[in-house]
Amino acid sequence: MKKVLILGSGPNRIGQGIEFDYACVHAIYALREEGIETIMINCNPETVSTDYDTADKLYFEPIVLENVLEVIRREKPDGVFLQFGGQTPLKLSLPLKKANINILGIQPESIDIAEDRELFKQLIDRLGIKQPPSSAVRSKQEALKVAESIGYPVLVRPSYVLGGRAMRIVYDEEELISYLEEAVSVSYERPILIDKYLSDSVEVDVDAIGDGEDYLIGAVMEHIEEAGIHSGDSAACIPPYTLKEEVINAIKEQSKKIAKALSVKGLINLQFAVKNDEVFVLEVNPRASRTVPFVSKTIGYPLAKLAAKIGVGRKLRQLVPEVFDRIRKGDVHIASDFMSANKKLYAVKEVVFPWKRFPEVDPLLGPEMKSTGEVMAIDEEFGMAYYKAQLAVGNRLPTKGRVFISVADRDKEKVIDLAKGFKKIGFEVCATAGTHKFLKEHGIDTIHVLKVSEGRPHVVDMITNGEINLVINTPTGKKERSDAYYIRRAVVQYDVPYTTTVRGGYAILSAIECFIKEGGKLRVYALQDLYL
Repeated sequence: MKKVLILGSGPNRIGQGIEFDYACVHAIYALREEGIETIMINCNPETVSTDYDTADKLYFEPIVLENVLEVIRREKPDGVFLQFGGQTPLKLSLPLKKANINILGIQPESIDIAEDRELFKQLIDRLGIKQPPSSAVRSKQEALKVAESIGYPVLVRPSYVLGGRAMRIVYDEEELISYLEEAVSVSYERPILIDKYLSDSVEVDVDAIGDGEDYLIGAVMEHIEEAGIHSGDSAACIPPYTLKEEVINAIKEQSKKIAKALSVKGLINLQFAVKNDEVFVLEVNPRASRTVPFVSKTIGYPLAKLAAKIGVGRKLRQLVPEVFDRIRKGDVHIASDFMSANKKLYAVKEVVFPWKRFPEVDPLLGPEMKSTGEVMAIDEEFGMAYYKAQLAVGNRLPTKGRVFISVADRDKEKVIDLAKGFKKIGFEVCATAGTHKFLKEHGIDTIHVLKVSEGRPHVVDMITNGEINLVINTPTGKKERSDAYYIRRAVVQYDVPYTTTVRGGYAILSAIECFIKEGGKLRVYALQDLYL
């Protein structure tokens, strides 16, 4: 193979980040090592893939079929890579196959199975793997009927979306009707997908790599926020910090089974939910994912480079023989086939949000991706790694003062131990009427704070005056501008650390506890020292 074309991710936008450019550039570097000429098609001037000296040839064009076919006609490459540029190039897989173009790595038929809801469901059923009840609906009446039969809450989303656009967790029929009338149009050509939302579950991301014969797990990442938060917006930890070993092993086995069934050659990303130690597959993306840079830096192996070499005929056993030696000896880390057992560090990925640039936007996490960047932190303890990650995104967590807790009714039981934990390390806890009354009934003293609608001085006044140092506020499911909206906007405006999930609250508690225990000192690690 002498010449290869790589399709980039197109213009950067929320939902499709710079992480895909990382994968494209690493693929180019890998192919250069193999002595192969590289051609890049991309159209973002602020990426490394469009630097004049990255690929041998650059076509600065939009990633559309007409342009791609014209470049192929002129350059006559031996093959085309689609898997490094995210979702945008994948949409061209079947048209390029029809044009008899040689697709390298995972094949269009496998991409279609993973992307088509009904084909994917058939595959998962055939493999005997669990997934949440779901259905594609093509009318408002059908949507209401399916949601009723599946049971609320449900996750609703349009077909063919990038970055979870217009996805929403819906808690009742009234909210579903509102969503169908205001947010999306339903038709036979563009059905709505309705899934059972697994409340109180933990979401898990897996990046894996295969060559058609062998399959290796790059990493199992436990999301810190609850399932239902878009994976691009959720903090994540390698290795998982709350999951049982048998659950992690089940996730690894199911990941390999799915990758093998799809005949993956290169990278694949899988998303699971764990509820009561049961594993459910949510989604599979047969391509490089936005977590590939994070995983590669954590495990010390450049996954995108390995995937590119596999696409041009190399085998995993040739590329990483030491990994197979470790697996044979049983010396592997529970979260990855690549990490040896002596690496006892936690790596936390945290995301950066642009809330200050959008003064009217509710800084609430959900299925629709809103982040614009990410950071990575490592430490021997999860809490300290999470503390460093918060520091890196500009959240300086307090070690004393007042924590404000106001949560939806469904979350009240979950915050009892959280409130106790903050009181134990010296914080005062304050809350609005509902949460205050609930915590008081459970023997926890809190300061009653007025809602915005109840008069002054209210909670937003206290945030403005610097009287609240940390906010934990979970949504009710309603979208109107409630008291909670004004609380969330105030914390953004006045740089008060906050979270909109209960699991995020516990992670913050763990971080502050670790920081206090270490006397306010941070350990510093260099990736080069760990992996070179």
